[in-house]
Amino acid sequence: MTIDQILDQVFLLPEDSKNSLKEHITEVSYPKGFCLMEADKVIPYLYFIRRGIARAYSSTADNDITFWFGSEGQCILSMKSYVEDKPGYESIELLEDCDLYRMETESLRKLFNEDIHIANWGRKLAEAEMIKSEELIISRQFKTSLERYKDIITYQPDLLKRVQLGYIASYLGITQVSLSRIRAEIK
Repeated sequence: MTIDQILDQVFLLPEDSKNSLKEHITEVSYPKGFCLMEADKVIPYLYFIRRGIARAYSSTADNDITFWFGSEGQCILSMKSYVEDKPGYESIELLEDCDLYRMETESLRKLFNEDIHIANWGRKLAEAEMIKSEELIISRQFKTSLERYKDIITYQPDLLKRVQLGYIASYLGITQVSLSRIRAEIK
């Protein structure tokens, strides 16, 4: 996706405002397996995925728990770093070679103070990210792993082709053996 398409899907900006925002965005590329963000560190950037896929996870003593996948057009940010300048709790790993758009959070904050349209764009971005978090929490609390797997089939079918089944099982909160049973049941 182009940066214009990504910015527009958050909130339509006047052309001057969009150009001001784009002046602070750079393109970066990282290889599969790269750790884009580490837990317990302040992350001074936010990213948008031009090409590729990533996962967010938290580590426990026994394993990593995947709780989010992002692909083309989606934002990658540590909300705690973005909002409060505090260390985030998540790590972000790239699951494919990725081309990303990167912006310094501090530059974005300065633009918020200079341009009301960009400030509204930032508010819409934060609102969209919070809704995603809310949907994830509700899904985890009220849907079975079978229902959540069916949601992946319906809303994110490319994950099944691009992401290791172990990460999908972790995302669903089940073992790979249980995921195999669910997949067999659906077929």
